[in-house]
Amino acid sequence: MAKVQTKYVCQSCGYQASGPLGRCPNCQAWNSFEAETPAAPGKSSSFGGAYGGVKGGKLTALSTVGRREEPRMPSGLPELDRVLGGGLVAGGVTLMGGEPGIGKSTLLLQVADLLAKSGHSVLYVAGEESLEQIRLRADRLGVTSDIQLTRDTRAEHIAALMAEHKPALCIVDSIQTVQIEGDGAAGGVAQVREATSLLTRAAKESGCATVLVGHVTKEGTVAGPKVMEHIVDTTVFLETVGQYRLLRSVKNRFGQAGELGVFEMRGEGLIAVDNPSAAFLAERPVGVPGSVVAATLDGHRPMLLEVQALAAKTPYPNPRRVVVGLDARRVDVVLAVLERRLDLNLGGLDIYVNLAGGLKVTDPGLDLAVALAVYSAVVGKALPGDVAVFGEVGLAGEVRAVTGQSRRAEEARRTGYDRLIVPPGLEGESSKKGRSGGVRSVEDALSVVWQTKSAAKSAVATSGDVN
Repeated sequence: MAKVQTKYVCQSCGYQASGPLGRCPNCQAWNSFEAETPAAPGKSSSFGGAYGGVKGGKLTALSTVGRREEPRMPSGLPELDRVLGGGLVAGGVTLMGGEPGIGKSTLLLQVADLLAKSGHSVLYVAGEESLEQIRLRADRLGVTSDIQLTRDTRAEHIAALMAEHKPALCIVDSIQTVQIEGDGAAGGVAQVREATSLLTRAAKESGCATVLVGHVTKEGTVAGPKVMEHIVDTTVFLETVGQYRLLRSVKNRFGQAGELGVFEMRGEGLIAVDNPSAAFLAERPVGVPGSVVAATLDGHRPMLLEVQALAAKTPYPNPRRVVVGLDARRVDVVLAVLERRLDLNLGGLDIYVNLAGGLKVTDPGLDLAVALAVYSAVVGKALPGDVAVFGEVGLAGEVRAVTGQSRRAEEARRTGYDRLIVPPGLEGESSKKGRSGGVRSVEDALSVVWQTKSAAKSAVATSGDVN
């Protein structure tokens, strides 16, 4: 009889080793290895001949496979439905990650209440809280519907409840508390992997839309084996941006990944923000040099954000460059273009660039907004209040096209910014009432903004007058 060899598995990332290691070479976690003994192979797994006499299964030609649209169930929250691609899918499994206390349980309890009020049955598996704690949260959120609760965290029992009662939605909070028959404590790599696989099979067989809440690591990724994200159909993350919560999809087998939903945390729960652009621009100062409205694309969602810049004489031998919310290397490139192509003297100035609102965006379409904001801050001239810009800036000072230009322009005009400073080729595509200025270079953009051909060159004389 072959000897069963014990393997050691990292509980953070699933890396396997023949012996215990102090530090995981894959995820760098300390003391994360635990021993796992695989089950001994049965007689059916021994090879007799080439493949043990086992014959292959039935083959199906693609042309003979029928087309079927998976039925969707609206959650009652338009922002959540947007992220999921139209609503919850019957039999689909969604993994929701996020930091502790960010609002995952609050959001899912609101969804459960809305679905229960519309006549759907909901099963809520409470693995981390008592039923009394859930009742207290329900009272605070104004939840009045009868949601079926259970504290049973055995994966086999949860699957049996799904098969017996066939709820429209099953919420498991969280998957790290679910146990399955076998060795290992709850939350381990083997336990999380097998529990996710079992609940996914149960969801497919019962047609129950299932949401699994997952813990996250300090790096912001879902804790446990990466195979868990491959098993589920949809993976979404809840992030904090100031007073807002962003729900972002990173994987979606039933829709487009990269969608973004915006919520605001209030006492009555998470409230959907219908117009994120207006929300992020609500506190923007008008008529202040260094403030530019930029049309950006976060995932697949267009939004208007404020790019701020400040220039001040430096007391240090080396001027400082402070960037918040943007890619610092791209900002350095834009500053170099301003100095080289427009003769803008930045050598004795500290430059501060900030993306207002707390968001972190690496969109190259913000380059032109950064260039205009820095120029405006240096020369002390504010941009007109109805201008929105986007475009990538090249090393030659040219303005390049970016992805989603039509969606950016449509969002800007919908928010009330009819005058657009954009790359060439877009000025004739949108509504008749909108005015688009197609610019080929940063110098052209400055001329269009201030309606003068000598706007860029005037910086040579005024850049040294910064207070």
